[in-house]
Amino acid sequence: MSDRLGFGIFMAPFHPAGENPTLAIQRDLELVEHLDRLGYDEAWIGEHHSAGSEIIASPEIFIAAAAERTKNIRLGTGVTSLSYHNPLWVAERMVLLDHMTRGRVMLGVGPGSLPTDSAMIGLDPTDTRELLPEALDIVVRLLKGETVTQQTRTHNLINAHLHLAPYSKELEIAVAAVASPSGPRLAGRYGLGLLSIGATLTADGFDALALHWDVMEERAETYGVTVDRDAWRLVGIMHIAETREQAYKDVEFGIEQWFNYFQKIAAFPQMGVEGHNLKEMIDFVNEAGVGVIGTVEDAKAQVEKLKNQSKGFGTMLLMAHEWANPEATRRSYELIAQHVMPQFQGQSAATIEARDIASGKQKEYSDQQLAAVAHMTEKYQAEVAAKDK
Repeated sequence: MSDRLGFGIFMAPFHPAGENPTLAIQRDLELVEHLDRLGYDEAWIGEHHSAGSEIIASPEIFIAAAAERTKNIRLGTGVTSLSYHNPLWVAERMVLLDHMTRGRVMLGVGPGSLPTDSAMIGLDPTDTRELLPEALDIVVRLLKGETVTQQTRTHNLINAHLHLAPYSKELEIAVAAVASPSGPRLAGRYGLGLLSIGATLTADGFDALALHWDVMEERAETYGVTVDRDAWRLVGIMHIAETREQAYKDVEFGIEQWFNYFQKIAAFPQMGVEGHNLKEMIDFVNEAGVGVIGTVEDAKAQVEKLKNQSKGFGTMLLMAHEWANPEATRRSYELIAQHVMPQFQGQSAATIEARDIASGKQKEYSDQQLAAVAHMTEKYQAEVAAKDK
């Protein structure tokens, strides 16, 4: 696998119910622009339809807007709730985006995380998980150029095929995983990427990292395909400032509403967070190891910890959360880009080595510089003296 670790964000997004949604979505687009300028590799955008906080209903529409505002960052659906949709239209929309972005788009799939979403279309969480494998199989076949005739529980496809070939040689697909092995099993079956969304949010999620890859490799071997750790993305939570005290102060802005959402609103037990007041919430993030509220060094240590626990992965995705106000949030991403990313992307070692070499010979070179100045001064003085004669 590559020595370079990618960095990006996983944006649900999370906004407090009751605030202006127009401005919130605008702020999300501006954040993706900011990350593009900072050199982040990826941004994954979620799909949700209820509960009042995760307010992007179509990641594809958001990606189309973000693509026009950015130059380099890759944009993924994080995730398309595939069980809600006709798989033919999902494939068609992604191929369109593949052309519109000149290959910068990625398809992330999952069953859907909010029961309040699926209930509105007559499905429960068991239904969505059972529907996912069949729908994904159809999408994979369509993107390979196959014609599909198949009756599923929710859709009837008759000679279904794409009338537009993808722009990319192979449009990248990743399957979401929380703590169970179902996501890795499905990704391994087709040799796809893996989005470990619950990588750090619970002790179980963290402990399951190595197991996730073992499942991927076992399934891949069974079906005669290969899997690549570079296509494995881990999602974690961080807020970074110049000091821990500043970071703690920053998150007073919005961490309580984020905890309240997962404790009292979203029926998503995999995101079990603990803490009944501000101090307990901050302590839970740091002491349980689920994330970082702290400094650049704390962030580096967390990424290194994840590398060791997983035995190697391709991209670190930071969960967008708005614990801090927009200015402090942007600064957190800047600090990570300036000081954390270079350590894991092979950019810091060269400049540090050059600095240390120069430092070790600074006295010698300073003496040489002074000697050179003295030499040229004496030479000039001799020229003046000769002229005067």
